[in-house]
Amino acid sequence: MQPYSSARDEFQGEATVFLDANENPYNHPYNRYPDPLQWELKKKIATYKGVNVESIFLGNGSDEPIDLVIRVFCEPTVDNIVSIAPSYGMYEVAAHVNNVEFRKVQLDTNFDVDVDALLQAVNARTKVIFLCSPNNPTGNNLSRERIHRILESFEGIVVVDEAYIDFADTPSFLTELVKFPNQIVLQTFSKAWGAAGVRLGMAFASPEIVKVLNKVKYPYNVNLLTQEYALKLLAEPEKMQAQLRRILSERAWLQERLPQLKCVRKIYPTDANFILAEVTDANAIYNYLVQAGIIVRNRTNVTMCAGCLRITVGTPEENRALITALEGCQ
Repeated sequence: MQPYSSARDEFQGEATVFLDANENPYNHPYNRYPDPLQWELKKKIATYKGVNVESIFLGNGSDEPIDLVIRVFCEPTVDNIVSIAPSYGMYEVAAHVNNVEFRKVQLDTNFDVDVDALLQAVNARTKVIFLCSPNNPTGNNLSRERIHRILESFEGIVVVDEAYIDFADTPSFLTELVKFPNQIVLQTFSKAWGAAGVRLGMAFASPEIVKVLNKVKYPYNVNLLTQEYALKLLAEPEKMQAQLRRILSERAWLQERLPQLKCVRKIYPTDANFILAEVTDANAIYNYLVQAGIIVRNRTNVTMCAGCLRITVGTPEENRALITALEGCQ
């Protein structure tokens, strides 16, 4: 297909008078359409992440590349997608929106991917496999060796969603983009960078895949305000690193304190900025916390998460308020 050709695609360079895009000539710079391919921002990300700038796709959150991957690689009512359960719910929602069958394979008892079961769910019409690592809502990294087996065995697209990778002590799959050309790695500015409100997701893939995603995306999918804010964050990465260290310190504190509470039966290992905790009565404790003005996520109705609450690591003050409240519900 031929993508839409915008005025900003047709001219690239320096000029003093722009009369090509039917823009308002006042209110600079926000009167101008943003760079549709976000080259300045991509160059900064490429340097920070150590990847080829041609291997970067930027979207409106990670949800946009998730949707685009399905639209690009799957034929509605014909193809299917395979993923794990429990996991991030947007994969299934995006599949349904695009009228593509979604197949879920339950994790094993350690919340790791059952490779044999997953590959058995694959057939000739399976075009994409979605894997979230660290996984949401379980919090743990999937086995790297098992992900390798999937990448080596499956000829279609394997999406490794690393939204929480900055909180883990394992390397990103970005280091293996060249080795596995069928791989797409998703990351985001929403978590470690503290910028969920600006909606900026990153997809890293072979330049060939990125070119196809760029054909299908809306011309100006990442607005100028978002690009400016991301550039500001990337100019001061030490601030993000300092926040990251505080979050990891608070995560360790919660991992120590939560098991001491009578209403907490178990907490699961986590490589993310949240903790999955099995409690005595998830519905009652969730409602109790709401009354105390503390909102966590009730995951008791999610596969393999019966009786569990998902607790995001907050500030020291927020975390201590949570523990104090939970002490009162025992």
